[in-house]
Amino acid sequence: MNISFPVVSALALTLLLGACSTPSADSLAQNDPWEKTNRDIFDFDVRVDHAVARPLAKGYRAAVPEPVRDGIHNALTNLNSPVVLANDVLQGEADKAVNTAGRIVINSTVGIGGLIDVASKIGIPGHENDFGITLGQNGVAEGSYLVLPFAGPKPPRDLLGTAVDQAFDPLTYVRFHGKDTWMVVRFGIGILDSRTSQLDAVETIERSSIDFYATTRNLYRQSRNAKINNGKVSTTDDLPNL
Repeated sequence: MNISFPVVSALALTLLLGACSTPSADSLAQNDPWEKTNRDIFDFDVRVDHAVARPLAKGYRAAVPEPVRDGIHNALTNLNSPVVLANDVLQGEADKAVNTAGRIVINSTVGIGGLIDVASKIGIPGHENDFGITLGQNGVAEGSYLVLPFAGPKPPRDLLGTAVDQAFDPLTYVRFHGKDTWMVVRFGIGILDSRTSQLDAVETIERSSIDFYATTRNLYRQSRNAKINNGKVSTTDDLPNL
């Protein structure tokens, strides 16, 4: 799998945006030099969300019983656990790495492939982690704020992190019949699961925001900074993963 393609694409887009945009003083102050283009892309993403993602998420929540949705969420979380483990190790978080490894073993076996989060029930809670967080903890700056079509906020640091995390996923290297279909289905269900979990929070933020774009940008940065700082910024604990 060529994980460099997203990075090259992002760099090309960055150069294009830089050539076409004249940032305002406020945009520069917000480290958002491509704000005009970012806003256009953000508006496009919101329209797609209203037309497709949100109705699908509402239908999914209405049609699929909560225990089934929880099982799907648990299985997706378990599939992503090797990525979390790799970043725990890179960050030197020995206790977290041991817990994540334990969760993989317990939930993959006793938890029936991760459908049941047995580990949490016996006192081994999970946590999120990714290579963007690893880079942030090692002093790598976010870079200029960037919004991508369908993907939402993806500043250079987090875009690079997403590409590297693909290399940490064992399924990247496993070969089996129907793998491409499996990966597409996993990706699609993951988006549906994530959007469903954020339905109420995102709708509340959108209704109450004077400037939805600026609010999303601020919440995204606060949420990422909280994760980089190991959750020390308590005011962002309940923020959606925008």
